[in-house]
Amino acid sequence: MYQLGYFRCDVTPPIGHPLCGGWITPATQVVDRQWANGFVLTGDVQPIVVVAVDWCEIRNAAYDQWREGLASATGTTPERVFVHTVHQHDAPLADPEADVILREHGIQLASTDVDFLRTTIAKVGDSARAALDNLQPVTHISTGQAEVEQVASNRRIMKDANGVVTKMRGSACNDPDLRAATEGLIDPYLKTIGFWNGEKQLLALHYYATHPMSHYGKGMVSSDFCGLAREQLAAETGIPQIYFTGGAGNIAAGKYNDGKPETRPVLSARIADGMRRSLQNSKREPLKHVAWEAVPVGIGTRAQYPLSSYQDWLQDETQGLPQRGWAAMGIVWHNRVTSNSDVIDVTCLHLNDARIVHLPGEPFVEYQLFAQQSAPERFVAFAGYGDGGTGYIPTRAAYAEGGYETSWVALTSEQTETALNKAIEKLVRA
Repeated sequence: MYQLGYFRCDVTPPIGHPLCGGWITPATQVVDRQWANGFVLTGDVQPIVVVAVDWCEIRNAAYDQWREGLASATGTTPERVFVHTVHQHDAPLADPEADVILREHGIQLASTDVDFLRTTIAKVGDSARAALDNLQPVTHISTGQAEVEQVASNRRIMKDANGVVTKMRGSACNDPDLRAATEGLIDPYLKTIGFWNGEKQLLALHYYATHPMSHYGKGMVSSDFCGLAREQLAAETGIPQIYFTGGAGNIAAGKYNDGKPETRPVLSARIADGMRRSLQNSKREPLKHVAWEAVPVGIGTRAQYPLSSYQDWLQDETQGLPQRGWAAMGIVWHNRVTSNSDVIDVTCLHLNDARIVHLPGEPFVEYQLFAQQSAPERFVAFAGYGDGGTGYIPTRAAYAEGGYETSWVALTSEQTETALNKAIEKLVRA
C-alpha cells in the first residue's frame, strides 16, 4: 500500500540576508513568506522525498546538504530525494563553497549565512520526519493540464539575420519591439498531478515553465506570482498545493510583464486560473505502480570558459559582485569537475504511466518539450532547478546563437544536451 505525507516549513530569510547570491539588494522587508512544500511517498522500497523551496537556487555543497538532511530525517537515501527551487529572485541563493572563496578575496556574505542554511535544513527535515507520523493511504492519482494565457514568453526572441540573439526579453520588459514580438517557443500548458485517498484529494502538484519573477531587486522578499497563486489555490480548496518551475532557462513573462508592482497580482491570477482549470480537467485512476529511477549524467565544463577565466574575473577588483560572485561559483563548478563530482542524477518519479522528470540547473524549455515528445502516449511533467551548480543549461544550437543565457552564466559542456536527452528518453520510456 502506498502512503503519502505532506510537509510544509517556513524558509523565509531574515532581514539583511543576501538575495539572489548578492546580485541585488539584501532583504529589507518580508512582503509574503517563503515556504518549502514537500511530500514523502512510501511503499516503494525506501521513501521518496520531493520538496519545492521558494529560494532562488541551491547549489553544489548546499544541495548535497539538503538531500542528506532530508534523507536522514525520513530514513531513505539522498539519491531518492529531489530538492527543487522555484527560482524567485528576491530569495536566498545557497552556495557556501562560493562564499568561502569570496571571503578569501574580501567579499563578505554574498550567498547564504551558513547558520541560517543549517537551521533551515534542520527545520525542513523535522517537518518531513513529522510527515511520516501522519501518512495517509494513496489509492488514486489524477493527471490534467490547462493552457495558461499571457504569461510565458521566450526570452531569446530577437535575432539578427545570422540567427544571433541581439536583445533579451527578460522577466520584465518595457522595450516596445520586444513586447510586440511573438511569444516564441514555449510550453503553454500547466500540468497537474493529484494524489487521492478514495474521494478525498490529498495533494496537488503543478508544473509550468516560466521564470517566476514579476518585479524584484529592492529587497522585498516574496514567493512572487507563482508562489502567490499556489497559496491562493490552497486557501480556496483546503488542499495542499506544490508548484514546480519547469524548463524555464529561456522562458519568462517579459512579453506580458512591465515590471510594475500592480502587474504581479495580474500574473498570479493567470497562473491560479491555469491551476484551477488543470485540476478541473484532471482524470483519476487507481494508483497501481510507483517507482523512482535515476540516471547519472556527467555535465562537464565549457571549453570557452576555462578555470583561468573565472579566476581572472574573481581577482579583478574593478568588477562588481555579480561578476565576481558568478566567478566564484564557476570556480566551484570547475573544482567539482576536476574531482569527478560533476555527475548529477537525472531522476524520474513513475506513477502508473505518468512520469515526472527532474533536471538540475536552469534547463531550456526544449528539454521539457523533448521529454514530452519522447513518450507522447504518456503524461509527462517536468521540473528543472535541482542542483543549481550547473547554471544555465542551453541547447547545443543555442550556444551558436549567443545571448545572455549562453554567456559565462552557463557552466555546462556543449555536449550536455546529448547526455541529458539520452537520460530523459530512457526515464520517460522506461
